[in-house]
Amino acid sequence: SLVTFVLAATHLCAAELEPRAYINTPPGLNFLIAGYGFSEGGLSTDAASPVQDAELRIHTEVLAYARSLDAWGNPAKFDVILPYSQLSGTAVVAGQPREREVSGLNDPRFRFSVNFYGAPVLSLEEFATYQPDLLIGASVQVSAPIGQYDSDKLVNIGTNRWFIKPDIGISKTLGSLTLEFSAGVLF
Repeated sequence: SLVTFVLAATHLCAAELEPRAYINTPPGLNFLIAGYGFSEGGLSTDAASPVQDAELRIHTEVLAYARSLDAWGNPAKFDVILPYSQLSGTAVVAGQPREREVSGLNDPRFRFSVNFYGAPVLSLEEFATYQPDLLIGASVQVSAPIGQYDSDKLVNIGTNRWFIKPDIGISKTLGSLTLEFSAGVLF
């Protein structure tokens, strides 16, 4: 459906910037991360689209787990990201007002990243005096289509499709400032 496509396309258009995604971390550390996001607004649709005047509100809670590893002599990390959303919205579809409220799991994401330049594998003691300079790393993220999805509805939380996103990241530390660049392709 059109709205599902538009919502799924945000994965294609939106930049995902995770600060310090390729930071050097000693192997064996575990991280538990919790977060919250809120978004509201309309949808940009073609003038010929049957969907007009869409207004959506999305509350998303995120629970994630990350583990730092030693992968082939390089610092690496494995992440599992589990978002849960409550979505509500209104729109005019083919001249008829529509409303939808839905909540459920989003599509989970799994990511493996490895630094292959400028980031040695360090113990906790060595890490205490480590000074980063130029780091280069790569990652691959996979999303599984198991989030809430109803094929009879225009608005869904899940995308009902797999995606694989390889990425390369570069960071350069200049004193207390770190410049970061990341580029990926979505399949």
